[in-house]
Amino acid sequence: MARHHYWFSACLVCVLASTGSAQTLRKAADRAGVLIGTAVRPSQFSERRYASVLAREFNMVEPEDALKWWVVRPDRHTYDFRAGDKVVRFAQAHQMQVRGHCLVWGRDNPDWLTRGHFTSRQLSHFLRDHISRVMKHYGDQVFAWDVVNEALDENGKLRDSIWYNQPGIGLAASGTAYIEQVFRWAHKACPGALLFYNEAEGETVNRKSDAIYAMVKDFKERGVPIDGVGLQMHISGNDIENESMTASISANIARLAALGIQVHITEFDVSVPVDSSGLASRDDLKQQADIYRGVVRACLENAGCTAIQTWGFTDRYSWIRSHSRGTRGQALLFDRDYEPKAAYQAVLSELSAGRVLSYPRSVHPSN
Repeated sequence: MARHHYWFSACLVCVLASTGSAQTLRKAADRAGVLIGTAVRPSQFSERRYASVLAREFNMVEPEDALKWWVVRPDRHTYDFRAGDKVVRFAQAHQMQVRGHCLVWGRDNPDWLTRGHFTSRQLSHFLRDHISRVMKHYGDQVFAWDVVNEALDENGKLRDSIWYNQPGIGLAASGTAYIEQVFRWAHKACPGALLFYNEAEGETVNRKSDAIYAMVKDFKERGVPIDGVGLQMHISGNDIENESMTASISANIARLAALGIQVHITEFDVSVPVDSSGLASRDDLKQQADIYRGVVRACLENAGCTAIQTWGFTDRYSWIRSHSRGTRGQALLFDRDYEPKAAYQAVLSELSAGRVLSYPRSVHPSN
């Protein structure tokens, strides 16, 4: 299996070289009029290859953790923006756009908050202040925010959380009212930012995506300031039939865009089975490339899909291996040595096919 992996990588490098080293995801995406991004870890910016591949291949970045509550709010009275500021500085130095992730989530909150036994009134004050302080700190340096992350369960019902009903911010009896409230707070804090609802496992047409669609439709009809939906796209290769999945993703993107919002693919990765050395088979890497190709195509054929972002870009730094306890991995476009994989070539090929989009209220990719 390892021999197959290295043979396949070597052949791919030859193919890429023959097509011209000047071609990159970033250049192809710029020509196609779409943002191509990745989640990043500022602690790795000092690693030369990490920084150089990141700057060369992407026109958008989003911090994996640097803007989550547990990083920004180490205690009740402190705001720590150092990690997030590193992401913004890197992006500015390389003419990249920045997405913010995330303002409201039921997980990854600091102990002082979750174990503080605060009242709904206190939590409402904390949340409104957090949204305002964070968004105003970054202002127009961050063009879009995941305002609310993963508020729904697999059946499309609201998840129990500190913000919703444990004890919540005082709106638990009114369904999605707490989500509506935080979108209104976010819009007031930074009227120029694009505001997204971000969710997992709602990529295809299913019960969860039906609930997302219904919520966004309701918000748009009542003038709630929501600009887009983020579809995460954490996909397990070998567990899906690619053609039917791609068709369902395309249909879901199309119906969301018809509501007058943008769709971003926000946390894209495709995990595959790996051996004890962390390597996948040639056949699995080929199927992975086909999945990447299909999802990118589904985005590009819908004008409302304006950004494609992977959750990391190198297998050297990915959550998949630890999360799966070593059974899955190699989920990203570059391998552990920053060499492009078949998945990279698949994405590059689709982006190079091109399209031209208009960006209502959005920020154009860098030139």
